[in-house]
Order: sequence, then structure tokens, then C-alpha cells
Amino acid sequence: MDDLLDELLGLATNLAANAAAVLVDGLTRHRSEISTKSSPTDMVTEMDRAAEAMIVAGVRRARADDGIVGEEGADHEGTSGVRWIIDPIDGTTNYLYGFPGFAVSIAAEYHGDVVIGVVHDPTHRDVFQAARGSGATRNGARIRASTKDDLQTALVGTGFSYEPERRRRQANVLVQVLPHVRDIRRMGSAAVDLCSVACGRLDAFYERGLGPWDLAAGALIAQEAGARVGDLAGGPASGEFVLAASNGLFEPLRALLDTAGAGSA
Repeated sequence: MDDLLDELLGLATNLAANAAAVLVDGLTRHRSEISTKSSPTDMVTEMDRAAEAMIVAGVRRARADDGIVGEEGADHEGTSGVRWIIDPIDGTTNYLYGFPGFAVSIAAEYHGDVVIGVVHDPTHRDVFQAARGSGATRNGARIRASTKDDLQTALVGTGFSYEPERRRRQANVLVQVLPHVRDIRRMGSAAVDLCSVACGRLDAFYERGLGPWDLAAGALIAQEAGARVGDLAGGPASGEFVLAASNGLFEPLRALLDTAGAGSA
């Protein structure tokens, strides 16, 4: 199993680096194609699709029997027990504006369990990596999540839906949360936020409505760095809700979010 994890982690790291280089090059190029996803504020560029195609091609060259699912539509059945979960640009709007806070996120599952994760954040020159049971690193150095247990002094990250009515509900939740914490940060990339929890840049992060590609790699990295990751009901993190926090903050923040109605916002 260790040999498999090493192989998957090495492949993910290399593919994420290659895709990140393409994205950085694209920042200086004219974007010839901008189309609309679910609303005028949720944009996808030609770079999303180019980066995903590059990653998918690399996986299929190296491991043709693996499954693949990607945000931009990649969907390949596999027979090996390994499935790749790809977000070619997490933080698409940041990327569109050239604003720091986007990343390439690649995870791999083995028989349904996420076992490796890589998040490559090129503008901050950070490469986060984790393999199940082996801890997490940033640029090769071991990282640990915050040990904070005082909610009043906690720095908390979050994100918002692109759908206007849901954004309004999420803003109402934030109004109830903000007086009880040190401050709120909104990066615009769940993968980067989860890695920020992993390395102690944030004490906690929560969001509702993520896709599996937004969540898979960053959640594993946060867990392997010692953070507690789950939902509001005591289950595992999912697209329905993710909360990542230090062990001392998880329960008080979970209770605050539950009272504020975050689970249905």
C-alpha cells in the first residue's frame, strides 16, 4: 500500500505542478474564451479546460485503468480501485482577475477513501501534500494545524455560493458568527482555505455547497495536519457541509454554526 501511495502522490504532485505552470503562463495571455457556468459571477475560462485535459492525459498515460472525475467534465470509469478527483482551478474567479488565491487540486481515492491529496498554489509558491496516515507537508516541510481553543480569538475562513438567494442566507449566518470570533477571511478557494487550516494560517474554515473536487485534497491535507474535519451533524465532511478546525475549536464553532442555521443556508 505504501508503494501505491508513493506512486499516486508523486504523479499528483508532478501533474499539479505542470498544470500550475500552464495557469501562470495563462495569466499573461489574452483570455480568448469566457463562458458562463451557473450565474454571471461563476465564470470558467479556456484555462480550466486546458489544465484539466493536461491532468487527465497525464493520469491516463501513467495509469490507464484508473477512474477520473473532474470539475470540467472529465468522467472515466476505472477498474483499478483508484479514482482521481481533479479541480484544475479552484478559485476560478480569482484566476480570472489575476487575484492571488487559486490552486490546482488533485486527490486520489482508493476503493472510495481519499488517500492522497495535492494542492498547488502557484501565486503563493506553496505545494501542499498529504498521504493517508503519513501527515501533511507544505513545500516538503511538515505542517500542523492550529491548537487554538478560544473561539473569541479564532480566525475563521468561509466561502459563499454563487447563487444570489443562498448568498443572502449565508450572509445572515455570517452576521451571527462574526461577533463570536476574532475575524473572518474569504479567500475564494476552498482548497487553499483548507490548506490554510492545515498550516495554521486559519484556525478554522466552514462552507456549504462544495463539489467533491473542491474538498477532497484539502480536507485530507487538513486532517493529516491534525485538524478535525467533519459536518455539522457529526458525520464526515461532504458537499453538504464542511467544517475544519483545531480540535479545541471544532465543537464550539459547530454549535455556533448550527444555532446560526448554517446547515440550511
